Amino acid sequence: MKILIVNDSKIPAIKYGGTERVIWGLGKQLASIGHEVTYLVAAGSTCPFAKIIEWDKSKDINSLIPEDIDVVHLNMQPVSPISKPYISTFHGNVNHVCQFDLNTVFISRNQAERFHGNVFVYNGLDWSTYTKPDLNNNRQYFHFLGDASWKVKNVKGAIALAKQAHEKLVVLGGNRINFNMGFRFTHDLHVSFKGMVDDEKKRFYLQQSKGLIFPVLWHEPFGLAIIESLYYGCPVFGTAYGSLPELINKEAGVSSNSMSELVTGIKHADSFSKKYCHEYADDEFNSTVMTQRYLSLYEKVMNGKTLHQQKPCFAEEDIIHVKRLPMIP
Repeated sequence: MKILIVNDSKIPAIKYGGTERVIWGLGKQLASIGHEVTYLVAAGSTCPFAKIIEWDKSKDINSLIPEDIDVVHLNMQPVSPISKPYISTFHGNVNHVCQFDLNTVFISRNQAERFHGNVFVYNGLDWSTYTKPDLNNNRQYFHFLGDASWKVKNVKGAIALAKQAHEKLVVLGGNRINFNMGFRFTHDLHVSFKGMVDDEKKRFYLQQSKGLIFPVLWHEPFGLAIIESLYYGCPVFGTAYGSLPELINKEAGVSSNSMSELVTGIKHADSFSKKYCHEYADDEFNSTVMTQRYLSLYEKVMNGKTLHQQKPCFAEEDIIHVKRLPMIP
């Protein structure tokens, strides 16, 4: 099968770039089992296992799709009809009335349900590119992983939870002084800010962490920070919004909107098995499992079927004010 994977960004990801990591692992796995993969991505991209076509936004996308492509995997909603069989993975959220394409794939059950759809594929990562975790080492602190400048990621809540639990926190993805959130200077000396770290540094810090504190204040579509942390044996302590209750089972951490419940979980982080957390991520959220699920969807659209009978949508009555969801004390 000849597959074109489309995303309006540069690959591979070096620092921040969740979608880029997902489509990299997908393409690599497809190539490893004999499919011919091409990426249509931003200028400057490189890849050792697939062809690269530079996305020229001045041209109609159909003019950039090679004639011999069997199926197109978009990672955004199509803005015009696609000339080949295609699917469209939606990685984000919307807060306005809209309809989605009939061939939309969501990335969690919760995200699909919120948009009145039923087709989803969990994100998976190529764990072979990650260092093996040491599950017997002495863990030093908790961590927050995400773009701390984005208020809905709620680094302030993570700091507050760590402080209440009398634990140190390492923030990966933010700085002590932040001008993007007005002007914010974090005084707490129990918090260490590492900025936007590269893969090597991120994995080093995760290896030393007791757990991920992830009190997001929006409906997280998936959360790669969750599965990366679990892979390194870190239980997750997060709010109960979006996909978090799906991903954080009772053996892998605590999902709650109660600060007291989260603090209690953080204080008892050692009661969660690092081995279970690692194996759970390794088994359930890998690029091989993800690829097999996408292959079944490729075959469906290549046979002339659509993924949904009716267009998923976000109606007036569904609108959720993403700007802030409450964290219940």
